[in-house]
Amino acid sequence: MSDIVIRVAHLGKCYRIRHQRPEPYVALRDAVADRVRSLWRRSPDAAGGPPSVEDFWALNDVSFEVRRGEVVGVIGRNGAGKSTLLKVLSRITEPTRGRVELDGNVASLLEVGTGFHPELTGRENIFLNGAILGMSRVEIRRKFDEIVAFAEIDRFLDTPVKRYSSGMYVRLAFAVAAHLEPEILIVDEVLAVGDAQFQKKCLGKMGDVAKAGRTVLFVSHNMAAVASLCTRALVLRAGAVELDDRPEVAIRTYLNDMSDAGRTTLEGVPRKGTGRARFTGFHLEDDRGVITTSIQSGDDVRLVFDFECEEGSIGRPFDVGFGIHGAYDECLFVLYASYVGTPLTVSQTRGRFVCRIPRFPLSPGTYSVVPRIEINAVEADFPQVPVGTIEVVDGDFFGSKVRTNARGAGPFLVDGAWSVES
Repeated sequence: MSDIVIRVAHLGKCYRIRHQRPEPYVALRDAVADRVRSLWRRSPDAAGGPPSVEDFWALNDVSFEVRRGEVVGVIGRNGAGKSTLLKVLSRITEPTRGRVELDGNVASLLEVGTGFHPELTGRENIFLNGAILGMSRVEIRRKFDEIVAFAEIDRFLDTPVKRYSSGMYVRLAFAVAAHLEPEILIVDEVLAVGDAQFQKKCLGKMGDVAKAGRTVLFVSHNMAAVASLCTRALVLRAGAVELDDRPEVAIRTYLNDMSDAGRTTLEGVPRKGTGRARFTGFHLEDDRGVITTSIQSGDDVRLVFDFECEEGSIGRPFDVGFGIHGAYDECLFVLYASYVGTPLTVSQTRGRFVCRIPRFPLSPGTYSVVPRIEINAVEADFPQVPVGTIEVVDGDFFGSKVRTNARGAGPFLVDGAWSVES
């Protein structure tokens, strides 16, 4: 028997997008007059003209294979084609071209409440969803108690699921899909609906499924989960497979793709200061010097500030720093070269200041950067708006391969050593 359970060859999915030309504003009197005149027209023209049509390839020549027992992550930016790929694999939609071969029964969890009937109770939907997944009534009865215990909805088991919250929906849906022993489990980002404790249970369950020799295809924007759970990962970009490699390599490629060129120019930015030196650009680099705007918690990063200055400032003592601001423009921390005892002098009128931060200590979120230059303790340039942003995603900050889920617990990640003493 072949060890390949998923084989995708030259897969493509095309959607036709219709663009209706916008209709101009028409007063009521004009609409009535046009309607009267149209009674004598043989073929009246449409107000907005005929719609235009374009082909959009959500998937374009996608090919890969998955072996039995592999846990494969699928990552990429929004619109890269991840959900479309899973819908084709789950037989929800037909491909436009190419071929998909699946060796085994498939359970998929793509949207909250997929396969549920809102008027039926949780108990009835377990049997309904199990039957849709191809399980016999005997198999469902055998796993019923485990499903209910995992979903933690025993109090609401006989309540119609239309009254469930989105979190209760996804708990029950995942519990059914994971406990009915599918040979191939396909999971989309839907797990993000659940709370932190349930997400941890789900990741553990998917690990158990993989250890049992079954196959998991996992779409997620949680890079820490992909790194800890998956044995390999696909990076999709514009409907095509950009990379198929080890999770750490795929994650690095994905984060670099998120950079959107990464550089920010500072023309027209409002400033304070003498102007004897000015910031001209900003970008973020990873530990290999690759420009990016998205990093993982715990990564080594470099903040790079391009500058220009007057010739008279060459050789004078510079102090350069920046503040990192949160979502509500609150200043989280400030770091100047003088704080760490590093005097700065410039030898040319153009250059760049670089600050390396090991193990970036902020939890997932979006942060803004506001820099400042002093020459001889006199403010030379202080932009009055952020010069760039840093997008931080989940990472293995503590080196423990445990998802920290620090979001909501504060912006900072602080390492420490624990012990028990008498």
